[in-house]
Amino acid sequence: MTDAVLRVSFAGPLVTYQDAGREGQMRFGVPASGPMDRLSHAAANVALGNAPDCTAVEISVGGLSLECTSGALSLGVAGGHFMVNRAEESIGAWSVFALQKGERLTIRASSEGSWAYLTFAGTVHAPKWLDHTATHSASGFGGGALLAGSTIRVSDTKIREERHGDIARPTFLPTKDSVRVVRGPQDRFFSDAHIETFFSAQYTLTDSFDRMGVRLSGPKLEVDGALSIPSEPITRGSVQVAGDGIPTVLLADHQTTGGYPKIATVISDDLDKVSQMRANDRMSFVEISPQDAVQVIRKSATDRTLYLAEIAEPKGTLDQRLMRENLISGAIAAVDA
Repeated sequence: MTDAVLRVSFAGPLVTYQDAGREGQMRFGVPASGPMDRLSHAAANVALGNAPDCTAVEISVGGLSLECTSGALSLGVAGGHFMVNRAEESIGAWSVFALQKGERLTIRASSEGSWAYLTFAGTVHAPKWLDHTATHSASGFGGGALLAGSTIRVSDTKIREERHGDIARPTFLPTKDSVRVVRGPQDRFFSDAHIETFFSAQYTLTDSFDRMGVRLSGPKLEVDGALSIPSEPITRGSVQVAGDGIPTVLLADHQTTGGYPKIATVISDDLDKVSQMRANDRMSFVEISPQDAVQVIRKSATDRTLYLAEIAEPKGTLDQRLMRENLISGAIAAVDA
């Protein structure tokens, strides 16, 4: 076991340390934070042999470039369709691989997706807040943001050759542009016509998009009656409508309370997809009942558990993989002429 030091030469905005999030603190006004795409974060960890809630570096479309200046270790990457280059060699956007001293790693946005996750075979030394490294982007509490010149220190590093290779992507996730929501809890503040508009119109994500939420562009939704309501708890996925009539979908770093009416709530099964969308992508909202939402989430929970268990299985060392392969498809006898 050794230690490794990775020096960041470039980091785009909103490149931060994230574990699975600090649950149970919202009643004290503390957002949970954690990864924008929770399944990809877990997948990059378990494929590497880590627990699913271990600390990772969340990488935005701005990208990340670093160099291993000391030691060596295995790394995992998963998330959007990013371009990953190790030591000038292009590798899979969902993969586990080794990084040796002197080698560079560059992760850049490609065709789609807003977030990727870099995980480490070892213990990442990052600041904690309330016992978690999850970074709240507005305050900086938690592990914090990575900038050019930052160093990532990892102790007890390991080369996990038996896990190197591509990570299977999940096949059970929704792929359509429609986003499932449960109506309310303040749908009573909107007329029937505006509710119908909300469910029939197509909205476009704007560039007002960060870890707290994303504003949408589309038909305005006028509030019927007083705009302000008594502040109440807000959940991830709330679609709130401010005085300008523009809906905003709240994401990982959302505030804990608010007084704007929420016309609907995105079900948790679709939040990773929304988080991975980009500005100018389009979405439409589809209403489902609370009962149907519960059934969707129960099935999804089973699918995700089975998927993570599958990719957590080691592939085997190179020697073991070669032994499993039928490398000789036939034999040719030498015959004297």
